[in-house]
Amino acid sequence: MKTYVVGGAVRDELLGLPVKDRDHVVVGATPEEMLAAGFRPVGKDFPVFLHPRTHEEYALARTERKSGRGYTGFAVYAAPDVTLEDDLGRRDLTINAIAMDEDGELIDPYHGQADLAARVLRHVGEAFVEDPVRILRLARFAARFGFEVAGETMALCRHMVAIGEVDHLVAERVWQELARGLMEDRPSRMFMVLRDCGALARLLPELDALFGVPQPPQWHPEIDSGDHAMRVLDYAAAQRWPLDTRFAALCHDLGKGATPEEEWPRHIAHEQRGVQLVEALCERLRVPGDCRELALLVCREHGVVHRAGELRPETALALLTRCDALRRPERFERLLDACVADARGRPTFEAAAYPQADYLRACRDAAAKVDAGAIAAACADKSKIADEVQRARREAIARVARPERAG
Repeated sequence: MKTYVVGGAVRDELLGLPVKDRDHVVVGATPEEMLAAGFRPVGKDFPVFLHPRTHEEYALARTERKSGRGYTGFAVYAAPDVTLEDDLGRRDLTINAIAMDEDGELIDPYHGQADLAARVLRHVGEAFVEDPVRILRLARFAARFGFEVAGETMALCRHMVAIGEVDHLVAERVWQELARGLMEDRPSRMFMVLRDCGALARLLPELDALFGVPQPPQWHPEIDSGDHAMRVLDYAAAQRWPLDTRFAALCHDLGKGATPEEEWPRHIAHEQRGVQLVEALCERLRVPGDCRELALLVCREHGVVHRAGELRPETALALLTRCDALRRPERFERLLDACVADARGRPTFEAAAYPQADYLRACRDAAAKVDAGAIAAACADKSKIADEVQRARREAIARVARPERAG
């Protein structure tokens, strides 16, 4: 029995990055021998065990053979005669197919160290085509490391899309990989890799439709609406904002992809068109509720937020009410963050002032200070309490200083 550290732990150590989890592969052992040594079984599809003291994962060396469509259609073979090179050969990328033995020596049969040095993502072998999740992982690694995708690997991904492999991915796994990629430093890289191989059109057609759609050049000097979405997303990532804000930033302008061509480059009412597209995307990928709620809110309201300084007090109060800003102030803050990203996610606007956010915060705070209880106690006609509270809030908002320029 021999054990090796494999995969991401070796890769990250070679890159000088923190190692979070250490996975091991065991060569020359049987499940019975692992159990006798005190390991606890946890694997469902193939033999994986937890170390009795460190609780790190130890998987028996295995090979895989395609037996169906999608990423679950595999027959797994794990036995003492499976070699380390056999096990490494089933992995996705060369940079993830490096092993380290107990003496710290590297075993690198597929030249992953050379690809690390060249900053290239390259598939290990033709078995890459058997698992469509690998396209998503490839795109996610491009976002994480900023590496280029090898030409032959991109060609293989395009082939996988052409034969329909990505169409068999289950929604939960797609969202899982996309969510992880959204949390990288440059998440736009993930979506551009997916677009280059054709997978974006299959998985996120609403987003893919933005590319090639022009916008008013005086406000949007970007290449097109797709380029704008990528810049907005990367701005949100640069601020280290949470997943729901980044997802909302990604989806805020989906309605522009549905603007009739004869109306280009203007996109009147794209916010309303976008709501249905965001709902469809979230339903299809089973997006969690917090991400779905914020994405819909930002899509629907970002145009109104941008015009905040022009709003009458009653219109500003209506916006706060639709956003439930008084009861859910944290979500309202994330809406404003996404709108800041929208305003600054374009060339020459990156450092532009955005007074709308501070103004709407002040409006919210002024409305929140209205003592509804005191108004209710003083109101002789109890049927008019709600109207009186709203009137007081409008008056409070009217006293807030408007920004000099609504931008």
